[in-house]
Amino acid sequence: MEGHEIAERIQPEEAEAHPASTHEMFRRLTAIYVGAVAMLLAIAGLGGAEASKEMLNANIHASDTYAFYQAKNIRQTLYQISAAELELLAGGGSAISPNDSAKAAELIKKYRDTAARYESDPKSGEGKQELLDKAHEWEHARDHASAQLPNFEYAEALFQIAIVLGSVAIVAASPWLVGLSGLLAACAALLTVNGYFLLVSLSHAVAPVTH
Repeated sequence: MEGHEIAERIQPEEAEAHPASTHEMFRRLTAIYVGAVAMLLAIAGLGGAEASKEMLNANIHASDTYAFYQAKNIRQTLYQISAAELELLAGGGSAISPNDSAKAAELIKKYRDTAARYESDPKSGEGKQELLDKAHEWEHARDHASAQLPNFEYAEALFQIAIVLGSVAIVAASPWLVGLSGLLAACAALLTVNGYFLLVSLSHAVAPVTH
């Protein structure tokens, strides 16, 4: 057998083996890529779950704090009314005895002091001013978590689409599908990063806390 005949037989065999090897390598790399995207999807899902939990928790605490504030306000008003009534009674002159007048003055001071403590009590942190500050902090935490949540939601959707396209690309051996999947995954990764660090705030409706 001549040398050129041997070369002619080897070349077709090499040409057939080379595409098969290339396709196999493409599928392996794409499968690794899909696995990496699935891992990022899990990270985005974890961030979304934490943001959702934080938003609900902060919203409950804000509502409870405002309810406590309202209860304090009602009690403060009652003490102020009681003190005012005693002041009117004590101002009646002979209407009450000197002993009762002293007791009334003592009660008036007690009611006024209690009403003042209800207005602000830095020691216990349960004055109206302190409660308002706490409620505003919880509202800020709720709004922050609420701003994070849509980033994770959009990221999860894009990651899932990217995984589907990557899986189809493995079967079809389609590089352009992998490219499209990679573009979506990159956008989802940016949204995930933004969800954790909130570099850019996305609009997201939140039910207001009644108070």
